[in-house]
Amino acid sequence: MIGVAVIGYGYWGPNLARCFAETDGCRVVAIVDPSPAALARAAKRYPHARMLTDWRDALADPEIAAVAIATPVRTHYEIAAAALLAGRHVLVEKPMTENSDQARQLIELAEQRGLTLLVDHTFIYSSAVGKMKELIAADDLGQIYYYDSTRINLGLFQRDVNVIWDLAVHDLAILQHVLDSPPTAISANGISHVRGAPENMAQITLYLESGAVAHLNVNWLAPVKVRRVLIAGTRKMIVWDDLEPSDKIKVYDRGVSLTNDPEEIYQMLVSYRIGDMWAPRLSVAEPVLTETTHFITCINDGLTPITDGRLGLQVVEMLEAATRSMSMRGHPVEVSPQRRAS
Repeated sequence: MIGVAVIGYGYWGPNLARCFAETDGCRVVAIVDPSPAALARAAKRYPHARMLTDWRDALADPEIAAVAIATPVRTHYEIAAAALLAGRHVLVEKPMTENSDQARQLIELAEQRGLTLLVDHTFIYSSAVGKMKELIAADDLGQIYYYDSTRINLGLFQRDVNVIWDLAVHDLAILQHVLDSPPTAISANGISHVRGAPENMAQITLYLESGAVAHLNVNWLAPVKVRRVLIAGTRKMIVWDDLEPSDKIKVYDRGVSLTNDPEEIYQMLVSYRIGDMWAPRLSVAEPVLTETTHFITCINDGLTPITDGRLGLQVVEMLEAATRSMSMRGHPVEVSPQRRAS
């Protein structure tokens, strides 16, 4: 049984603790949080786990072989680096680190010590994202034209990260996983409506190596919650609404065709195809539980996680580029081939 310590029992830590408790082959040995109230809540659910206020005590415990880090982004590097140096496997919440240099150092530490490093990009483990990747890989959609995402809500204003690092991070990981086409340039605009707080709304455009374009709209200051993605190809189109209780993914056999026939060019340049819509069956497995199970499997079998450190690094590099562009009021930031290959 792999002993796991969950570090951070605030917003996301309880989900990780619950799923590790339900995952075969591991047990929750300790929960770490500086808040007595948080530890009191955790103790009621996990009476056999040790309650600790300092994460260093967890790394000193020989029963703990892996840690799950669900703390503010500014602390990720320090805790993850110390855990890897102590010989512990690491699952770290997204974004992986505050900057790409820190991410590269964590990757190097994990590789040097033969340890598993998994970044908690939870949506990658959802059946919806898995189905979209399957359809695109099978060429059902044809050549991809665009990826368009809206993630808005009257949300929790963060103090340490802006809305791009909080919400757009999801789509940046999904884009890399599903389309497997890195960006060549990124443009972003954003604004803060709260004095002294990071940007609470932003629009990001990514120009992808494949020729497709991605547009992300993220906002903490919206009257409704929307989680919707559109992916359009030459053959078919996908709509993914994550808030739908069922039929989260709908595939539309719709598109346009251009004619080059000189006999028809004066009659119609564009023809529209309106076909059927179908909703594929999706697994009801909880993404976080799928992720924790995958983490334990990777540790036991020496496998590379689906959301490994390199994916985490690619996402952080895109976040950095978007943030630089936003500071220049949308001026595109080129992403060099060397960085795209990192």
